[in-house]
Amino acid sequence: MDFSNMFGQLKEVQEKLKQAQEDLVNVTAEGDAGGGMVKAVANGKKQVIKLEIDPLLCKEEDREMLQDLVVAAVNQAIKEADQKGQERLMKTTKGMMPNIPGMDFGNLG
Repeated sequence: MDFSNMFGQLKEVQEKLKQAQEDLVNVTAEGDAGGGMVKAVANGKKQVIKLEIDPLLCKEEDREMLQDLVVAAVNQAIKEADQKGQERLMKTTKGMMPNIPGMDFGNLG
């Protein structure tokens, strides 16, 4: 068994994983609620980067509904961004990592 080759491959995998994690900032996903009245955009690092609210929702009597819609839109965007980020990480490391049951690399971001 050639340990230097194995360690070289491990270092390469670590570098690619690090780059893939850094690249998650470029993955974007959009969530919406209320038929598109509230829209949120998040990145693969689970950060909300944009929020749009229909001006019709800005009335005082709609405040509670607006808050609920914002929460729903943000949660949807983060969920989709997380899924896209995991897909990106899996694509980046495809064929490089052994398929080890129980080993989850999705939490590396």
